[in-house]
Amino acid sequence: MSVFAVFASLVERLADLVQPLFHGSAAAAAIVLFTMLVRLAVHPLSRQAARGQQARAKLQPQLAELRKKHRKDPERLRKAVAELHAAEKVSPFSGCLPSLLQLPAFFLLYQLFSDSGFGGGHTTLLDHTLLSAPLRGRWADALGHGGLIGGQGLVYVGLFLFVAGIATFNYRRTKRQLATQPLVPADQQEGVPGLDAMTKFMPLMSFGTLITVAVVPLAAALYVVTSTTWSALERAYLYREAAAAPVATAA
Repeated sequence: MSVFAVFASLVERLADLVQPLFHGSAAAAAIVLFTMLVRLAVHPLSRQAARGQQARAKLQPQLAELRKKHRKDPERLRKAVAELHAAEKVSPFSGCLPSLLQLPAFFLLYQLFSDSGFGGGHTTLLDHTLLSAPLRGRWADALGHGGLIGGQGLVYVGLFLFVAGIATFNYRRTKRQLATQPLVPADQQEGVPGLDAMTKFMPLMSFGTLITVAVVPLAAALYVVTSTTWSALERAYLYREAAAAPVATAA
């Protein structure tokens, strides 16, 4: 049995479980539930990433000293920074793991509901909808069936408005975070090319989800929307918890 068949069977079983509650949109609800299960599975890594960011923030004074000490020797600076991270058991890449581990689930959904079909075969999932919008359809298809305010178009309008709200929430949180934890320490910012542009652009990256929702199959869009919402709430909680940790320790 192929990985697509196993994955489709899992989603179909989840859809059967929630069918009494969601009826014709049971498959859409199953995708949301599946996404939440994936995010719950990687939550320990997200907590570890939050702790890692807090630990890296505490190392900024030591890193500044190393940059000052080895400013004329980039290779020695790189080794010294690596040694400091190893000594403090801090990985600069720990924050990437939760996102990387979610990619297989997203690509499985994308392929399962794409126009290429289910590995050359068929699954009843392809016939399911979210309200009147097919899970295998895209925004362009919805616009061709009733326009922006048609039955299918309104499903996407609702998704876009919801994603825009989450993106705005992320934008404000990222702006606050960059104000307290800049990408480069204040004493090292002078002369760093493109730093101002990067600092201004990073908070806007949250709105890129709107483009993803518009171009992928609706099933994959539901995964993205659910995962983005989870991330927004999870980060708000974890980084608020991390910020409060030193205070609690001091008390």
